Amino acid sequence: MRTRMIAVSLAVAAALAAGGCNSSKTVSLLGAGSTFVYPVMQRWVNGFMQDHSDVHINYQSIGSGGGIEQVRAGTVDFGASDVALTDAEMKGMRPVIQFPESAGPVVVTYNLKQVLQPLRLSPETLAGIYLGQIKNWNDAKIAADNPGVKLPNEPIVVVHRADGSGTTNAFTTYLSAVSPEWKSKVGAGTSVSWPLGLGGKGSEGVTGQLKQSPGAIGYVELTYADQNHLPMAKIKNQAGNYVAPGTESTTAAINAFAAQLEQDPRVPIVNPPATAADAYPISTMTFLIVPKDGPNKAKRVALKQFLNYVVTDGQTAANELKYAPLPEAIKQYDQQQLKLMTAAGQPLP
Repeated sequence: MRTRMIAVSLAVAAALAAGGCNSSKTVSLLGAGSTFVYPVMQRWVNGFMQDHSDVHINYQSIGSGGGIEQVRAGTVDFGASDVALTDAEMKGMRPVIQFPESAGPVVVTYNLKQVLQPLRLSPETLAGIYLGQIKNWNDAKIAADNPGVKLPNEPIVVVHRADGSGTTNAFTTYLSAVSPEWKSKVGAGTSVSWPLGLGGKGSEGVTGQLKQSPGAIGYVELTYADQNHLPMAKIKNQAGNYVAPGTESTTAAINAFAAQLEQDPRVPIVNPPATAADAYPISTMTFLIVPKDGPNKAKRVALKQFLNYVVTDGQTAANELKYAPLPEAIKQYDQQQLKLMTAAGQPLP
């Protein structure tokens, strides 16, 4: 299958002193992975290169699964994934470090021009739609979530990701947490055997399917929904509140798992407990996956500088694009992980 790559790159020649040599060169870095993080990654890349004219960074938006495979194959300098590697997966590849770099909501969006206010969906209703049990928009269960709303007598067109996706992992992890039937029949993962629906390649593909399919429902990252003017459903959380996706509601989800995240930043932040009254229930952390060592010191130094920018000053840009900024404890964890980076076995400055 042809992989559609979206790359953002800007190259400006400048001098880079290396090992006492007076010759100048531009350091080129290549990353690949998550489409979920692509909008803010684009901002990070451009922001960093404005202040580092001797560095050229290219990020290819090919999905979390693709990013992990590129890191495994050694063809990129860093990967981005919305699903963290397990200890077993990390043992199966060359030594890598991974750490969170942003968080955001997975938005449930739809194409119902007749419905003007945000649709409200309970976890039971959402799981029923994706299991193929709720087939029409005027179903009694959807009506119960939306009292007083005139719902169309229109078939539901289910849309999902067709590629290996961390966004899919977050969405199906949530469905598995709220629906025992979903957990037993489908489960969670970057790729699952969908009971029904149309597939779209990347968040861009899902957005395209939604826009051209009346009655469609799908899931994308918040910025894609926002930029494409797609409506966003409010999802009922464990506190019984229908909550809209956004920076503050994602931060509430992160805070609900603060103790667990301090022990292991890979803990999923879906379906937070009822004490988190304002938390959006389908949120995810996104991770950077970086080889621990590499042969080229100049590249490794530039990469470390870029990644440090991402998890510190770059968090302002993340917030502007409606990603939830990292808590201070996670930032400190990230910077400790960056200290593990080496070049030819030697520590980096």
